Amino acid sequence: MDMRTTLPPVVPQAEIVVSDPAIRREPAIVVRNLRKHYPRVEAVKGISFTVGRGTTTALLGGNGAGKTTTLSMLLGVLTPTAGEIQILGFNLRRHRYRVLPRMNFTSPYVDLPKRLTVRENLQVFADLYGLRRPRERIEELSSDLDLVGLLPRPYGELSAGQRTRVSLAKSLLNRPEVLLLDEPTASLDPDVGDRMRTYLEEYQRASGCTMLLASHNMREVERMCNDVIMLRAGRVVDQGAPAQLLERYGRVTMEDVFLDVARGRAGEVDLAREGESE
Repeated sequence: MDMRTTLPPVVPQAEIVVSDPAIRREPAIVVRNLRKHYPRVEAVKGISFTVGRGTTTALLGGNGAGKTTTLSMLLGVLTPTAGEIQILGFNLRRHRYRVLPRMNFTSPYVDLPKRLTVRENLQVFADLYGLRRPRERIEELSSDLDLVGLLPRPYGELSAGQRTRVSLAKSLLNRPEVLLLDEPTASLDPDVGDRMRTYLEEYQRASGCTMLLASHNMREVERMCNDVIMLRAGRVVDQGAPAQLLERYGRVTMEDVFLDVARGRAGEVDLAREGESE
């Protein structure tokens, strides 16, 4: 995924604690009949889905399935051709500056300024999000994500795995209520990747954050996700908890389910189920 467009500055906002049970029951993300047309291609073809508050949902699909375009529209980087996006109870098109301060994202495909040090990069984003005590937050995340030794180093000198951890720290600066994760453990070795997943899970339990995860690591999906949205050719072709999808497709791993969907076998599975029920 490649989202190199710079996000607009967001308005500073105090940390929000949701205590109303009715609000907690409302979905964090609601997408209705979302479409994105380009001159020669329709990248997203009227998709609809919801993401419950405090849950982790995977957005899966092969290359060209529409994941990048969907995430870009959720971030406000791309304007939908049609449809509606509602995040945290607000229409994104009409109230983007009420929503964006409460969101963040991480992607290994979005580079930070390479001449700036890690600390300077994090400070820039802390300023954009209007953090009241940016130095404390940067120090906290640097300690948690093992970045202390990297703070004085230029971002351009870091390895791919180190850049992934810096991107994750950037995404957590404002303690987001909605976090979009694009390959959050890409380029990490198994040990560091496991620790980063654990950190995200602990952050979610502590904060109630809602996470939308795009990943090609199916073990990561099985471990972290409550729900999975399967995309193919710009459409939602299936949705369910990992265990439900495994049972539905008669598979042992989510990787096999992914291959079934990516290769167009979902319809074959439906026909087989119909035949068994007759």
